[in-house]
Amino acid sequence: MTILGLTGGIASGKSFVAALLAERGAVVLDADRHAHAVLAEPAVRDALVDRWGAGVLAEDGSLRRGEIARRVFGDDAAATAERRFLENLVHPRVRQRLRAELDRIAGGGAAGQGVAVAVLDIPLLIEAGWADECDAVLFVDTPLAVRQQRAATRGWSADELARREASQTPIDAKRAAADVVVPGADEAAAREVVDRVWRRWGLPDAR
Repeated sequence: MTILGLTGGIASGKSFVAALLAERGAVVLDADRHAHAVLAEPAVRDALVDRWGAGVLAEDGSLRRGEIARRVFGDDAAATAERRFLENLVHPRVRQRLRAELDRIAGGGAAGQGVAVAVLDIPLLIEAGWADECDAVLFVDTPLAVRQQRAATRGWSADELARREASQTPIDAKRAAADVVVPGADEAAAREVVDRVWRRWGLPDAR
């Protein structure tokens, strides 16, 4: 089974590229989905409340993700310390879930039969060490102005986008670590690159 990793800046269009790969028959492993599930675990929620107080909880008892983001994103010492606490709590659990899913589709019974390629859609692909497990890493390259526009649809200002990206590997370093660059602002061009990737690896096309 071929493993492809996806990386890029925030709001670069990684999900769109993952969808293109899924159209061709890939199985996409979505780290964000697992992270949401981990944050819903009672033990994780209790640990966050112990650290930050009940203010991180909404009225229904769920976590206020915006309040968490306010505490952990940024490049100052306080944000860095809180982000490390959150990562040490959440990342091992997400890794365990992703590893189990990857092992299952790689060779476990009917669920794994016929899977030629898995896509690791992991925001912190490089930071978490997953890039080393990929046969190729695809970097979704999108101009900052476009990413700012997309981030605005999430309710984020340009400053908020910059604050969040300050906690990640710099864009240039992500690009340099990739094997393939996929244009994230041109859907037609992105499709062409994904087609080339698929042909390069000799993968069966399910479309």
